[in-house]
Amino acid sequence: MTATILFGVAVIPVALTAVPAAFAQTPPSNSAPGPGNATTGHDAEKSSDKFDAPSPYAPQAPGVNAANIPDGPPAEPSEPTPAVSQISSNPDHDDWPAYGRDSNATRYSPLDQITPENAGRLKRAFVYHTGSKPAPGQINKWAAETTPIKVGDGLYTCSALNDIIKLDPATGKEIWRHNSDVKYDSIPYTAACKGVVYYTASTVPEGQPCHNRILVGTLDMRLIEVDADDGKLCEGFGYHGQVNLMKGMGESVPGFVAMTAPPPIVNGAIVVNHEVLDGQRRWAPSGVIRGYDAETGRFLWAWDVNRPDQHGEPQPGQHYSRGTPNSWAAMTGDNEQGLVYVPTGNSAADYYSALRSPEENKVSSSIVAIDVKTGSPRWVFQTVHKDVWDYDMGSQATMFDFPGKDGPVPALIVPTKRGQTFVLDRRDGKPILPVEERAAPTQTDVPNDPRSPTQPWSVGMPRLGVPDLKETDMWGMSPIDQLYCRLKYRRAKYQGEFTAPEISRPWLEYPGYNGGSDWGSMAYDARSGVLIANWNITPMYDQLVTRKKADQLGLMPVDDPNFTPSSGGAEGAGAMADTPYGIVVSPFWNEFTHMMCNKPPYGMLTAIDMHTQKVLWQHPLGSARANGPWGLPTHLPLTIGTPNNGGPVITAGGVIFVAATTDDLIHAFDAKTGKELWNDVLPGGGQATPMTYEYKGKQYVAIMAGGHHFMMTPVSDALVVYALPDSK
Repeated sequence: MTATILFGVAVIPVALTAVPAAFAQTPPSNSAPGPGNATTGHDAEKSSDKFDAPSPYAPQAPGVNAANIPDGPPAEPSEPTPAVSQISSNPDHDDWPAYGRDSNATRYSPLDQITPENAGRLKRAFVYHTGSKPAPGQINKWAAETTPIKVGDGLYTCSALNDIIKLDPATGKEIWRHNSDVKYDSIPYTAACKGVVYYTASTVPEGQPCHNRILVGTLDMRLIEVDADDGKLCEGFGYHGQVNLMKGMGESVPGFVAMTAPPPIVNGAIVVNHEVLDGQRRWAPSGVIRGYDAETGRFLWAWDVNRPDQHGEPQPGQHYSRGTPNSWAAMTGDNEQGLVYVPTGNSAADYYSALRSPEENKVSSSIVAIDVKTGSPRWVFQTVHKDVWDYDMGSQATMFDFPGKDGPVPALIVPTKRGQTFVLDRRDGKPILPVEERAAPTQTDVPNDPRSPTQPWSVGMPRLGVPDLKETDMWGMSPIDQLYCRLKYRRAKYQGEFTAPEISRPWLEYPGYNGGSDWGSMAYDARSGVLIANWNITPMYDQLVTRKKADQLGLMPVDDPNFTPSSGGAEGAGAMADTPYGIVVSPFWNEFTHMMCNKPPYGMLTAIDMHTQKVLWQHPLGSARANGPWGLPTHLPLTIGTPNNGGPVITAGGVIFVAATTDDLIHAFDAKTGKELWNDVLPGGGQATPMTYEYKGKQYVAIMAGGHHFMMTPVSDALVVYALPDSK
């Protein structure tokens, strides 16, 4: 799972010239060993780790079933309680009732009070503090990533540790708060709650408790439903309002498996995915996708990649198949087609594929359309074959009607970390716009792990990317820094996109695993046909190391007694236990200055006309004000393009709102021209997707300024809400 990344970009004056730099990430505890330093040969077999899956009888560690919810006997597949129409299918003009605003996940609002003419007058209406920040002595893992929802008279959000909160939309006054009691030990790579879900019950009459509900999936793997009016648990849901999602998962420890994305509810079925901490071991907990009844919490079905014909819960002494591709991104539900579109990642052990089953290879790094009645895939579209670059699918897909020759075609926009954007028919997964298989590098010194000779390219859509790296692209604060980066480039293997992994030397991964579009996804205006995307240009410097070398580097999986958070985790170095190799991953940067080796920009904002598939405008996103060498801010207001995480929104008023950048700003842009209209300095990094709503005749814009530990932006607990000043 991937979930997000790092780095701040800087511009500093050198010889009267502004020279951008990047990556204010805390450097990994170890860097790629490089040529002559990697152990090879039989050392791969000399390891303290076994090549066996954990016993199905191994107990889960204390705290994994956080609320001590009784499991009960294994359940057989069933169908959900018939559902009523949900507000997200046809949102009220004033509301933002779902993570992506509507069931289509467009991130488009029909509000038009804020326009290019008046956006520059935006002021803070209120700031609400969630209270969720690292306590003294705790390692900072915080990155809230939250997009609130607004329905009627309530602004609903969650803290980074899954407390559920209802606010007054005009003042930010807290109306109620449900304490979900998530412990620090349950935080995986990141303390994040991307959002909550609003659901109207079909079996509970209006005016009764839990007719309208708020649902959240937690970091410690629970589903929690509370009443939308008072925040009290819905007693008829699961076990007194909660469902234990660790049932059937087998051996695990707190923090290994977690939910960070809001689960869609499709025709009465809550569809649940989860992240599995990257880089730990081949036989990590399962990436199983499951359905639960939205009214009762009753188990409905499971899609378990290596148990494709078994849709019930595992029998006693068994568990869901381990190490299968997990899905950590926000899914998209299609009530009309009866499908949920699941963005998948890799099998566990991202950078080594020899131990993967054929079934895993067919569905990794793909969009999988699952039938919500049966739990069976209806179709699969793969974006990377035999992925060993961590190009897991981080973005939520967007539904729209594509203008076909015989009328509108139900379509799906699928962004990727590669910067390839695929447009598919939702009914069968076939490309609507052309896709071709192109030759890919296959040379590698990794034994018995051949690469795919071709990879898919979306030739019908503009690529969100730049040409392959060249030595002349190397950058630096001074000629010495540039020379250092040129030497580093020469030491590495690089054959363009999909350069295969190496043991004996580092290889360049470009786009990096935070390239292109990540979890912020895109925004789409169906009226104009304009698609808005912010994206990254961030190469990585990787190297496989033998098991002996991994042991020497202290790379241990999270469930090992010797594991320490500083020795490897979801990003950077990883143990990849149960395989012959560990992995060392670092930014392609100058380790001394923490400035990127490739020339800027490192982040971009692009508008695409979906009628013609042409770029309307494009420019760097993010300034140098809060970034610089050694992580020091330059305070220079130069727009040079910084790495970014979090998505855009677009409004009928013709304004785009996006934060995401490492300059700690929220920005407003003119949707027609791309001109920046306004910005404001946030109290923390804006690594979240904003939203907008109207209440009592006034339009508001909200952004969670929670910061991000790995992007090294300031962590805060502030939800910041803006509006135009009242007219005199």
